[in-house]
Amino acid sequence: MRNMSIFLLSAAAIVLAGMTPAGAAWQPQKPIEFVATAGPGGGTDNLARAVQNIITKYKLTDQPIVVVNKGGGSGAEGYVYGKASAGDPHKVIFGTSNAWQQPLVSKVAFNYIDLTPIAAMAQDEFLLWVKQDSPYKTAGDYLKAAAANEFKMGGAQSKDTDEVLTRMIEKVGHVKLTYIPFKSGAEAAVQLAGGHIDSHVNNPSESLGQWRGGTQRPLCAFSPKRLPQGTKITATEGWSDVPTCVEQGLDIAQYEQPRTVWLPGKVTPEQAAFYVDLMKKVQATPEWKDYIEKTSQVDTFLTGDALDKFIKQDLEHLKQVASEQGWLIK
Repeated sequence: MRNMSIFLLSAAAIVLAGMTPAGAAWQPQKPIEFVATAGPGGGTDNLARAVQNIITKYKLTDQPIVVVNKGGGSGAEGYVYGKASAGDPHKVIFGTSNAWQQPLVSKVAFNYIDLTPIAAMAQDEFLLWVKQDSPYKTAGDYLKAAAANEFKMGGAQSKDTDEVLTRMIEKVGHVKLTYIPFKSGAEAAVQLAGGHIDSHVNNPSESLGQWRGGTQRPLCAFSPKRLPQGTKITATEGWSDVPTCVEQGLDIAQYEQPRTVWLPGKVTPEQAAFYVDLMKKVQATPEWKDYIEKTSQVDTFLTGDALDKFIKQDLEHLKQVASEQGWLIK
Protein backbone atom coordinates (compact mmCIF):
# COMPACT_ATOMS: atom_id res chain seq x y z
CA MET A 1 0.00 0.00 0.00
CA ARG A 2 2.89 2.30 0.85
CA ASN A 3 4.46 1.62 -2.58
CA MET A 4 1.14 2.43 -4.26
CA SER A 5 0.98 5.78 -2.44
CA ILE A 6 4.49 6.66 -3.56
CA PHE A 7 3.54 5.81 -7.18
CA LEU A 8 0.41 8.01 -7.06
CA LEU A 9 2.32 10.92 -5.55
CA SER A 10 5.01 10.66 -8.24
CA ALA A 11 2.42 10.57 -11.02
CA ALA A 12 0.66 13.61 -9.60
CA ALA A 13 3.95 15.51 -9.40
CA ILE A 14 4.58 14.84 -13.10
CA VAL A 15 1.14 16.09 -14.10
CA LEU A 16 1.30 19.18 -11.90
CA ALA A 17 4.72 20.10 -13.25
CA GLY A 18 3.48 19.78 -16.83
CA MET A 19 6.24 17.31 -17.58
CA THR A 20 6.34 14.24 -19.80
CA PRO A 21 7.42 10.92 -18.26
CA ALA A 22 11.07 9.90 -18.66
CA GLY A 23 11.80 8.48 -22.11
CA ALA A 24 8.82 10.16 -23.82
CA ALA A 25 9.56 12.47 -26.77
CA TRP A 26 8.89 16.17 -26.27
CA GLN A 27 5.61 17.50 -27.66
CA PRO A 28 4.28 21.09 -27.88
CA GLN A 29 2.17 21.99 -24.88
CA LYS A 30 0.31 25.02 -26.26
CA PRO A 31 -0.58 26.66 -29.62
CA ILE A 32 2.33 27.14 -32.01
CA GLU A 33 3.13 30.43 -33.70
CA PHE A 34 4.67 30.38 -37.18
CA VAL A 35 6.47 33.70 -37.63
CA ALA A 36 6.95 34.72 -41.29
CA THR A 37 9.77 37.27 -41.57
CA ALA A 38 8.09 38.96 -44.55
CA GLY A 39 4.79 40.51 -45.50
CA PRO A 40 1.71 38.55 -46.64
CA GLY A 41 1.96 36.97 -50.09
CA GLY A 42 5.73 36.75 -50.24
CA GLY A 43 7.69 33.51 -50.62
CA THR A 44 8.41 33.23 -46.89
CA ASP A 45 4.75 33.75 -46.03
CA ASN A 46 3.73 31.19 -48.67
CA LEU A 47 6.13 28.63 -47.19
CA ALA A 48 4.88 29.11 -43.63
CA ARG A 49 1.27 28.73 -44.71
CA ALA A 50 2.00 25.69 -46.88
CA VAL A 51 3.70 23.96 -43.93
CA GLN A 52 0.85 25.00 -41.62
CA ASN A 53 -1.76 23.52 -43.98
CA ILE A 54 0.10 20.21 -44.33
CA ILE A 55 0.61 19.82 -40.57
CA THR A 56 -3.05 20.60 -39.94
CA LYS A 57 -4.32 18.25 -42.66
CA TYR A 58 -2.30 15.28 -41.43
CA LYS A 59 -2.67 16.13 -37.72
CA LEU A 60 1.10 16.02 -37.24
CA THR A 61 0.69 17.84 -33.93
CA ASP A 62 -2.25 18.16 -31.54
CA GLN A 63 -1.69 21.89 -31.14
CA PRO A 64 -3.24 24.58 -33.38
CA ILE A 65 -0.90 26.70 -35.51
CA VAL A 66 -1.28 30.37 -36.36
CA VAL A 67 0.83 32.27 -38.91
CA VAL A 68 1.84 35.84 -38.05
CA ASN A 69 3.75 38.24 -40.30
CA LYS A 70 6.65 40.23 -38.88
CA GLY A 71 8.39 41.61 -41.95
CA GLY A 72 9.40 45.03 -40.66
CA GLY A 73 13.02 46.11 -40.96
CA SER A 74 13.57 43.84 -43.98
CA GLY A 75 12.61 40.85 -41.86
CA ALA A 76 14.63 41.86 -38.80
CA GLU A 77 11.40 42.28 -36.82
CA GLY A 78 10.72 38.55 -37.00
CA TYR A 79 14.24 37.52 -36.03
CA VAL A 80 14.38 39.99 -33.13
CA TYR A 81 11.05 38.57 -31.98
CA GLY A 82 12.59 35.11 -32.11
CA LYS A 83 15.62 36.27 -30.14
CA ALA A 84 13.36 37.83 -27.48
CA SER A 85 11.47 34.52 -27.20
CA ALA A 86 14.55 32.58 -26.05
CA GLY A 87 13.61 29.25 -24.50
CA ASP A 88 10.11 29.19 -26.04
CA PRO A 89 9.75 26.18 -28.39
CA HIS A 90 6.28 27.31 -29.48
CA LYS A 91 7.64 30.09 -31.72
CA VAL A 92 8.86 28.88 -35.13
CA ILE A 93 10.54 31.45 -37.37
CA PHE A 94 10.41 31.11 -41.15
CA GLY A 95 12.99 33.04 -43.13
CA THR A 96 15.68 32.88 -45.76
CA SER A 97 19.40 33.50 -45.88
CA ASN A 98 18.66 36.98 -44.52
CA ALA A 99 18.89 35.39 -41.07
CA TRP A 100 22.69 35.41 -41.40
CA GLN A 101 23.08 38.02 -44.14
CA GLN A 102 21.35 40.95 -42.44
CA PRO A 103 23.67 41.22 -39.41
CA LEU A 104 26.60 41.39 -41.83
CA VAL A 105 25.31 44.45 -43.67
CA SER A 106 22.84 46.19 -41.33
CA LYS A 107 22.82 47.31 -37.72
CA VAL A 108 20.16 44.95 -36.42
CA ALA A 109 19.47 43.72 -32.90
CA PHE A 110 20.05 40.05 -33.64
CA ASN A 111 22.51 37.58 -35.08
CA TYR A 112 21.68 34.18 -36.51
CA ILE A 113 23.58 32.56 -33.64
CA ASP A 114 20.87 33.95 -31.32
CA LEU A 115 18.50 31.42 -32.91
CA THR A 116 18.37 27.63 -33.16
CA PRO A 117 18.59 26.40 -36.77
CA ILE A 118 16.10 23.67 -37.66
CA ALA A 119 16.38 23.22 -41.42
CA ALA A 120 16.69 24.69 -44.89
CA MET A 121 13.70 23.09 -46.60
CA ALA A 122 14.01 24.29 -50.18
CA GLN A 123 16.04 26.41 -52.56
CA ASP A 124 14.05 29.12 -54.30
CA GLU A 125 14.83 30.19 -57.85
CA PHE A 126 14.95 33.79 -59.08
CA LEU A 127 13.71 35.23 -62.37
CA LEU A 128 13.90 38.61 -64.07
CA TRP A 129 10.34 39.94 -64.52
CA VAL A 130 8.89 42.79 -66.60
CA LYS A 131 5.36 44.02 -67.34
CA GLN A 132 3.34 41.94 -69.77
CA ASP A 133 3.21 44.80 -72.29
CA SER A 134 6.92 45.57 -71.97
CA PRO A 135 8.74 45.80 -75.32
CA TYR A 136 11.64 43.70 -73.99
CA LYS A 137 11.49 40.12 -75.24
CA THR A 138 14.85 38.97 -73.89
CA ALA A 139 17.23 39.81 -71.07
CA GLY A 140 19.53 41.26 -73.75
CA ASP A 141 16.77 43.69 -74.82
CA TYR A 142 16.26 44.65 -71.18
CA LEU A 143 19.96 45.36 -70.60
CA LYS A 144 20.22 47.52 -73.73
CA ALA A 145 17.28 49.61 -72.60
CA ALA A 146 18.58 49.81 -69.02
CA ALA A 147 21.91 51.10 -70.30
CA ALA A 148 20.15 54.00 -72.00
CA ASN A 149 17.55 54.67 -69.28
CA GLU A 150 18.16 54.04 -65.59
CA PHE A 151 15.56 51.46 -64.61
CA LYS A 152 13.79 50.99 -61.28
CA MET A 153 14.25 47.47 -59.91
CA GLY A 154 11.90 46.39 -57.14
CA GLY A 155 12.66 43.74 -54.54
CA ALA A 156 11.81 42.35 -51.15
CA GLN A 157 13.88 44.21 -48.56
CA SER A 158 17.18 46.05 -48.81
CA LYS A 159 20.73 44.64 -48.73
CA ASP A 160 19.11 41.22 -48.93
CA THR A 161 19.02 38.51 -51.59
CA ASP A 162 17.01 40.58 -54.10
CA GLU A 163 19.33 43.57 -53.87
CA VAL A 164 22.44 41.36 -53.95
CA LEU A 165 21.17 39.89 -57.22
CA THR A 166 20.33 43.37 -58.54
CA ARG A 167 23.90 44.52 -57.90
CA MET A 168 25.21 41.40 -59.65
CA ILE A 169 23.03 42.24 -62.69
CA GLU A 170 24.47 45.77 -62.68
CA LYS A 171 28.03 44.50 -62.64
CA VAL A 172 27.59 41.79 -65.27
CA GLY A 173 25.26 43.81 -67.51
CA HIS A 174 27.18 47.11 -67.21
CA VAL A 175 24.03 49.02 -66.25
CA LYS A 176 22.83 51.16 -63.36
CA LEU A 177 19.60 50.14 -61.60
CA THR A 178 17.74 52.09 -58.93
CA TYR A 179 16.78 49.48 -56.34
CA ILE A 180 13.50 50.06 -54.49
CA PRO A 181 12.85 47.75 -51.51
CA PHE A 182 9.40 46.55 -50.44
CA LYS A 183 8.25 44.39 -47.54
CA SER A 184 7.68 41.37 -49.76
CA GLY A 185 7.93 40.08 -53.30
CA ALA A 186 4.14 40.32 -53.48
CA GLU A 187 4.35 44.10 -52.99
CA ALA A 188 7.02 44.35 -55.69
CA ALA A 189 4.73 42.43 -58.05
CA VAL A 190 1.87 44.86 -57.40
CA GLN A 191 4.18 47.82 -58.08
CA LEU A 192 5.35 46.30 -61.36
CA ALA A 193 1.78 45.61 -62.47
CA GLY A 194 0.99 49.27 -61.80
CA GLY A 195 3.97 50.48 -63.82
CA HIS A 196 5.69 52.08 -60.81
CA ILE A 197 8.88 50.05 -61.34
CA ASP A 198 10.42 48.59 -64.47
CA SER A 199 11.29 45.11 -63.21
CA HIS A 200 11.83 42.84 -60.23
CA VAL A 201 13.58 39.55 -59.51
CA ASN A 202 10.82 37.67 -57.71
CA ASN A 203 10.82 33.96 -56.95
CA PRO A 204 8.35 31.93 -59.05
CA SER A 205 5.77 31.65 -56.26
CA GLU A 206 5.70 35.40 -55.68
CA SER A 207 4.59 36.27 -59.21
CA LEU A 208 2.82 33.12 -60.35
CA GLY A 209 -0.59 34.78 -60.07
CA GLN A 210 0.52 37.86 -62.01
CA TRP A 211 1.96 35.76 -64.83
CA ARG A 212 -1.20 33.68 -64.97
CA GLY A 213 -3.29 36.86 -64.85
CA GLY A 214 -1.37 38.50 -67.70
CA THR A 215 0.06 41.52 -65.87
CA GLN A 216 3.75 40.51 -66.01
CA ARG A 217 6.05 37.86 -67.46
CA PRO A 218 9.49 36.39 -66.80
CA LEU A 219 12.35 37.12 -69.19
CA CYS A 220 14.82 34.57 -67.82
CA ALA A 221 15.71 32.35 -64.85
CA PHE A 222 18.97 32.58 -62.89
CA SER A 223 19.47 28.85 -63.07
CA PRO A 224 22.15 26.66 -64.73
CA LYS A 225 19.40 24.85 -66.63
CA ARG A 226 15.77 25.50 -67.46
CA LEU A 227 13.32 25.01 -64.61
CA PRO A 228 11.50 21.66 -64.33
CA GLN A 229 8.58 21.01 -66.60
CA GLY A 230 5.25 21.22 -64.84
CA THR A 231 1.73 22.31 -65.53
CA LYS A 232 1.29 25.35 -67.78
CA ILE A 233 0.96 28.67 -65.98
CA THR A 234 -0.58 30.49 -68.93
CA ALA A 235 -2.48 28.93 -71.83
CA THR A 236 0.76 28.24 -73.68
CA GLU A 237 3.72 28.56 -71.26
CA GLY A 238 5.09 27.03 -68.08
CA TRP A 239 8.29 27.43 -66.05
CA SER A 240 10.29 25.14 -68.35
CA ASP A 241 9.61 27.51 -71.25
CA VAL A 242 11.50 30.35 -69.55
CA PRO A 243 15.07 30.59 -70.92
CA THR A 244 18.03 30.72 -68.57
CA CYS A 245 19.58 34.16 -68.19
CA VAL A 246 22.86 32.88 -69.64
CA GLU A 247 20.96 31.81 -72.76
CA GLN A 248 19.86 35.41 -73.17
CA GLY A 249 23.21 37.09 -72.62
CA LEU A 250 22.98 37.85 -68.89
CA ASP A 251 25.93 35.89 -67.55
CA ILE A 252 24.72 34.91 -64.07
CA ALA A 253 24.53 31.14 -64.23
CA GLN A 254 22.99 30.40 -60.83
CA TYR A 255 21.40 32.28 -57.96
CA GLU A 256 19.17 30.59 -55.41
CA GLN A 257 17.80 31.34 -51.96
CA PRO A 258 17.31 28.83 -49.15
CA ARG A 259 14.02 28.74 -47.27
CA THR A 260 14.94 28.36 -43.61
CA VAL A 261 13.23 27.38 -40.36
CA TRP A 262 14.41 28.40 -36.88
CA LEU A 263 13.49 28.20 -33.22
CA PRO A 264 14.45 30.79 -30.62
CA GLY A 265 17.72 30.26 -28.79
CA LYS A 266 18.04 28.30 -25.55
CA VAL A 267 15.56 25.58 -26.48
CA THR A 268 16.44 22.00 -25.60
CA PRO A 269 17.88 19.47 -28.08
CA GLU A 270 14.69 17.42 -27.69
CA GLN A 271 12.54 20.41 -28.66
CA ALA A 272 14.69 21.15 -31.70
CA ALA A 273 14.61 17.45 -32.69
CA PHE A 274 10.80 17.51 -32.61
CA TYR A 275 10.69 20.25 -35.25
CA VAL A 276 13.38 18.66 -37.42
CA ASP A 277 11.28 15.50 -37.45
CA LEU A 278 8.09 17.51 -38.05
CA MET A 279 9.56 19.24 -41.10
CA LYS A 280 10.78 15.90 -42.46
CA LYS A 281 7.23 14.54 -42.14
CA VAL A 282 5.93 17.60 -44.01
CA GLN A 283 8.38 16.96 -46.84
CA ALA A 284 7.21 13.36 -47.20
CA THR A 285 3.65 14.37 -48.15
CA PRO A 286 2.26 14.67 -51.69
CA GLU A 287 1.07 18.17 -50.81
CA TRP A 288 4.68 19.24 -50.25
CA LYS A 289 5.71 17.78 -53.62
CA ASP A 290 2.84 19.70 -55.20
CA TYR A 291 3.93 22.91 -53.46
CA ILE A 292 7.51 22.45 -54.73
CA GLU A 293 6.29 21.83 -58.29
CA LYS A 294 3.89 24.78 -58.34
CA THR A 295 6.49 27.19 -56.98
CA SER A 296 9.31 25.69 -59.06
CA GLN A 297 11.63 25.35 -56.09
CA VAL A 298 14.43 22.85 -55.56
CA ASP A 299 13.43 20.29 -52.93
CA THR A 300 16.22 19.89 -50.39
CA PHE A 301 16.72 19.37 -46.68
CA LEU A 302 19.73 20.67 -44.80
CA THR A 303 20.02 20.42 -41.04
CA GLY A 304 22.78 20.08 -38.44
CA ASP A 305 26.36 20.21 -39.71
CA ALA A 306 25.30 20.37 -43.37
CA LEU A 307 23.26 23.52 -42.75
CA ASP A 308 26.03 25.08 -40.69
CA LYS A 309 28.52 24.47 -43.54
CA PHE A 310 26.11 26.00 -46.07
CA ILE A 311 25.64 29.12 -43.94
CA LYS A 312 29.38 29.71 -43.57
CA GLN A 313 29.99 29.27 -47.30
CA ASP A 314 27.15 31.65 -48.18
CA LEU A 315 28.49 34.25 -45.75
CA GLU A 316 31.84 34.19 -47.53
CA HIS A 317 30.14 34.85 -50.89
CA LEU A 318 28.07 37.68 -49.45
CA LYS A 319 31.12 39.31 -47.88
CA GLN A 320 32.62 39.71 -51.33
CA VAL A 321 29.53 41.39 -52.79
CA ALA A 322 28.91 43.48 -49.67
CA SER A 323 32.51 44.66 -49.61
CA GLU A 324 32.25 45.82 -53.23
CA GLN A 325 29.06 47.74 -52.39
CA GLY A 326 30.42 49.22 -49.15
CA TRP A 327 27.70 47.51 -47.10
CA LEU A 328 29.82 45.74 -44.50
CA ILE A 329 29.18 46.78 -40.91
CA LYS A 330 32.42 47.83 -39.26
